[in-house]
Amino acid sequence: MAMSLREKVAFYLEDIDTPMGRGINLTITGLVLISSAIFVIETYKIPIELRQRLNLIEDIILAIFVVEYCLRLWCAENRFRHIFSLFSIIDFLSIAPFFLGTINVGFLRIFRWFRILRLIRFISGRTIFGYVSSEDIAIFVRILFTLFSIIFVYSGLIYQTEHTVNPKYATFLDAIYFSVSTITTAGFGDITPATQLGKFLTILMILTGIVLIPWQLGDLVKRLVKTTEQIQTVCSGCGLAFHDSDARFCKVCGTELKRSQPAEK
Repeated sequence: MAMSLREKVAFYLEDIDTPMGRGINLTITGLVLISSAIFVIETYKIPIELRQRLNLIEDIILAIFVVEYCLRLWCAENRFRHIFSLFSIIDFLSIAPFFLGTINVGFLRIFRWFRILRLIRFISGRTIFGYVSSEDIAIFVRILFTLFSIIFVYSGLIYQTEHTVNPKYATFLDAIYFSVSTITTAGFGDITPATQLGKFLTILMILTGIVLIPWQLGDLVKRLVKTTEQIQTVCSGCGLAFHDSDARFCKVCGTELKRSQPAEK
């Protein structure tokens, strides 16, 4: 049964197995990384011409994110539930400057970093970047990536909160230094927040550090003991790479699957 346009768009926005789906999600990931890099660069003193060019690039990326958000909303089966889902809220915060115009809420784009957590999926070592042969390595990479993402977000928020009133947060590197020392509970004490919001964020960082590591280790154990029923069988119709072990037809396009025959002894 052929999929409608809406179903196709919904599938490729979430898919990481077919070439089309992987290409779309890699593009989104690349734009997220570029947008995050621009945010970091703009915390330093740079020439006005370069800042203007970066702002133009950021506006283009923001427009693409707005289109993506609208497409996801259009494809959602339950739009009300979709709007109030965690990742949809994060998506909306990241595109808020587009709707709020001249109001200075550009720092909200830092929430877009969470989007990467949706794109990096580990199912028997599968990611949008290819196949990871070792499940242990895949899960270890995920733990490091999750930790880095949380540190990045906290650093952006604490910088945005403190840098105008606290000279100790002069650059993004200063914010990274503070976030790492706080989340790891090292707490050197040479950099401290001055605002009430900064102090509240610091408390959240400490709590995150206490909860994050045990949670990630628990997830690692679950992944290691979980067995998968899917095997790598590339569909000749749509390119979907993984199907159930007893599947005869592609679950996406319905094409009959051709499995390799075991070699005769």
